[in-house]
Amino acid sequence: MYPQGSLSVPGTVAALEARLARLTPTAARQWGRMTPQQMLCHLADSFDVVSGDRPAKAVDTWFMRTVGKVVALRSPMPWPKGVPTGESVDAEKGGTPPSDFEADRARVVRLLRAFVAPGARRVNHPAFGAMSDADWMRWGFGHLDHHLRQFGL
Repeated sequence: MYPQGSLSVPGTVAALEARLARLTPTAARQWGRMTPQQMLCHLADSFDVVSGDRPAKAVDTWFMRTVGKVVALRSPMPWPKGVPTGESVDAEKGGTPPSDFEADRARVVRLLRAFVAPGARRVNHPAFGAMSDADWMRWGFGHLDHHLRQFGL
């Protein structure tokens, strides 16, 4: 069974930070095309999108706002592998290109901590639309967990 989690569970943010700390620039991906550093930029850009600091094209359809959101945030199934990355969070397209590995990792950690801070600003998700705080905490965990698993972490 796929482990469900939430950034609101005590210790979860620290555990994710520890997994991020184990990521190396040469980690082998299990699927997809991103390098470890591109994945860090993708995660950071994704936090910037949901905080409203980075523009992203809305792709929320009725299906994604209802069925897709429920499946992604509440089902025991793992997130699918190989889902196309939006251009604004794709380091090879309109996303942030990798610069320094440690700086890119630190940016993810800083934005993760800001994301979970009380009163953090969050705009609509590009695919899932408006979300509750509980949904945001599940999304944040699921997104980080998915990409860390991508690199065996």
